Amino acid sequence: MKAELDPQAAGQPSPLAIEPMVEADIQPVMRIEAQSFSTTWPSNAFYNELRDNALAHYFVGRAGGRIVAYGGIWVILEDSHVTTIAVASEERGRGYGEAVLLHLLDDAVARGAAWMTLEVRESNAVAQTLYRKYGFTTVSTRKGYYSDNNESALVMWAGNLRSEIYRNRLRALRAAALSRSPAS
Repeated sequence: MKAELDPQAAGQPSPLAIEPMVEADIQPVMRIEAQSFSTTWPSNAFYNELRDNALAHYFVGRAGGRIVAYGGIWVILEDSHVTTIAVASEERGRGYGEAVLLHLLDDAVARGAAWMTLEVRESNAVAQTLYRKYGFTTVSTRKGYYSDNNESALVMWAGNLRSEIYRNRLRALRAAALSRSPAS
């Protein structure tokens, strides 16, 4: 009977709380990094981003008391760049990646960005679909960008992040995401 009342036991995702990444978060982030990318950032890269890069802003998503997602951006004047975004393999498909992307967009706009860019593997159709949903379009290809297998990266941009049209789009997408999942 108790299991039926527990959303996790019933297969429902736990609510996602997104907060700034701190150094104590790096080890759990590295576990997700290893699950998500064939070429991973070393942990010292995250330490350097948190300590030394004033343009860098990293966040973790916690569900059920543990880190299940993370993402980061650089904001340089009106431009922002998604440096990384990942979800623990056992938590994918629950809306956590979308929640982190929404948070990165909100944070970039709050810091004055009007544009956002990112690179994504040509083979990562799931991520590309999410990015297109949020208004990213492919503007170029970087041939052989990924060193592990020489795969090319699509360079995607979303613009006019501060416009009324884009704010309305985000409002509608956020409402739809919240209606599907407790990720917030």
